[in-house]
Amino acid sequence: MSANSGQTYGQHLPDQVEKISGLYDAQLELLADVRDLHKERAALEREYAAKLQLLAKKAADKKAKKMPALVLGNEPTKAWDDNTLHKSTLDKAYTQLITAMTDASQDHVNLADALNDKVIEPLKATERKHEESKRKEMQYYQKLLSDRDRVYSDRMKSKQKYDEECQEVETYRQKQERSADDRHAERAARQYEQQQVDMLNSKNSYLISIAVANKVKSKFYAEDLPALEDEFQDLQSRLLTSFVEILKQAQDIQLQNLDALRSHLTATEAALDAVSPQADQDLFIDYNVAPFAPPPDWTFEPSSVHYDLGEMSVEPAPKVYLQNRLSRCRAKIEELDVVLNSKRREAEQLKKLVAAYSSDTTLGNVNEVLDNYLDAQHELTFYTTSGVVLSAESETISAALQGDEGAQSPHSFKSSSFSIPTTCAYCKSSIWGLSKQGKTCKACGISVHSKCELKIPADCTGTRHHGRGHGASDSVSSISRSSSVISRGESLAPSATSSAEGVTPTPSSFAHTAHVADEQGPTARVLFDFTPTSPFELAVSAESIVHVLEEDDGSGWVKVADESGAKGLVPASYIEVVDGTPAPNSSTSSLSSGTHQTSGEYVRGLYSYKAQGPDEIDVEGGKLIRLTEGPNGGRNYADGWWEGVDASGKKGIFPSNYVEAA
Repeated sequence: MSANSGQTYGQHLPDQVEKISGLYDAQLELLADVRDLHKERAALEREYAAKLQLLAKKAADKKAKKMPALVLGNEPTKAWDDNTLHKSTLDKAYTQLITAMTDASQDHVNLADALNDKVIEPLKATERKHEESKRKEMQYYQKLLSDRDRVYSDRMKSKQKYDEECQEVETYRQKQERSADDRHAERAARQYEQQQVDMLNSKNSYLISIAVANKVKSKFYAEDLPALEDEFQDLQSRLLTSFVEILKQAQDIQLQNLDALRSHLTATEAALDAVSPQADQDLFIDYNVAPFAPPPDWTFEPSSVHYDLGEMSVEPAPKVYLQNRLSRCRAKIEELDVVLNSKRREAEQLKKLVAAYSSDTTLGNVNEVLDNYLDAQHELTFYTTSGVVLSAESETISAALQGDEGAQSPHSFKSSSFSIPTTCAYCKSSIWGLSKQGKTCKACGISVHSKCELKIPADCTGTRHHGRGHGASDSVSSISRSSSVISRGESLAPSATSSAEGVTPTPSSFAHTAHVADEQGPTARVLFDFTPTSPFELAVSAESIVHVLEEDDGSGWVKVADESGAKGLVPASYIEVVDGTPAPNSSTSSLSSGTHQTSGEYVRGLYSYKAQGPDEIDVEGGKLIRLTEGPNGGRNYADGWWEGVDASGKKGIFPSNYVEAA
């Protein structure tokens, strides 16, 4: 009885999730009413048939009050009368049910016990299950709204930022005019020119946010909302199907115990058999169709204080920003495509499982498989939204650049902190601070402000300058507290780093692992005791052994790790390298010896999964996998990914929703 044909909510009721949710609430209330109905009836059956008439009357009153909302919704758009309600197959079935109960004047305790075990409890379980499903769907709907509104808000923030930059341009222009004849004229001119560049960058960001918002809006109304409404329709169909099956069971019990009422029960069963979710949904759609038009696309709005046109700025400085942003965007798209393909295959496989479980109930609980399918479908929706955002950004920038994508040697920046002032290779001003105020290229060593990262051309030489200075200005750099690992962001699309380094992304590369190990460098011996004076430094004792994580970059400090795993900075003159070969870590030693530490816990494959990368292993239905142990192994590896050893002895990670405890 699922909505496989005929009209669909997503196609015929655009942007009416709240109204459809109200119908679902009415259906759930119906389950509660019918469950209460049978519960009270079981008690009344023990107290003689006389009270059964009172129960039937109460049911009829509830039906009279709630059936309009149940059949037509809370606010139908067309006029209706009682004859309209009678068109509903559900109304007919419920009416026949109450009639049969009115005719049933006698019963006994055995029937009451059977009703409690085979009707009341299943209805309660079905009600709880669908209330939870409805709650998840509404949470998903709110998340869709939140994501959409966030994109809308980003557009407004970009607009506000653009207006502010335009105002700053005007301010600097006035300063330049006032200082035209004094000794500050050159400085004022330079500030005015820099502010113009910042204004143009803000304008480009604003235009990009407009394109992104339009794409997200289009996807929201053309794909996400219809898909959500269709999910509601399918859940409602399944709810009514379960409801009818339980009531038919109740009728079977009555037929077995009350042959005298067979004629009435047969009529009730026939009415229940005639319940058609699709027919009732068509009726609901017919009386709730309302005019709808999607919101118009956004367009560029010039600032009130600065005349401008709605075109991307491709002047030299803004063009570099766009080229870098395009390169980063394409790298994210490349990695996201792999995840999207994997998620699509996963959703398609789960969809087939839902169909198989629906047609053959002996396979297992179809509700559990359906939950997995809906979760996978929702996750795929958010991944595709990320793809729309990235595609809109890439297309907008590519159209503006018209093939001029600049140099193709991007810098490999990492967040850095600075113990002494360091000159930014782009804006030539100082970088200073111990809280990751800037970026440093791991290849050529230039340093820039975080805000200047995308402004510098992608012309990395791949080699560092000798001496203490590095960067285009050959300024003195003292990067003393730089992170050794580029942290992965929490967004669905990964950074461009992995693409630039030639690493093929896999679905598991999007898993947020709880730990990222530093690469150990040469072994060194501590010459003198050192007591730290800041939280960035590490206490070491003379003659102890440490591992160098980051060598001295000219600042006089090195980052090391002691035997306990603690990391921090120590003066470069306090240590002496004794072995230039990096010390192998525990995981490397374990792999080289061909053995793996396992927890002794096994899981069994539910579905087949083909490894998508060298760090993954295959999952086969029915085959066992032994989980590894440790704080970062087994179930602790990452959200949605576990680590284990297969039957061949290969160690790797696999999706956790493809297995069950053995």
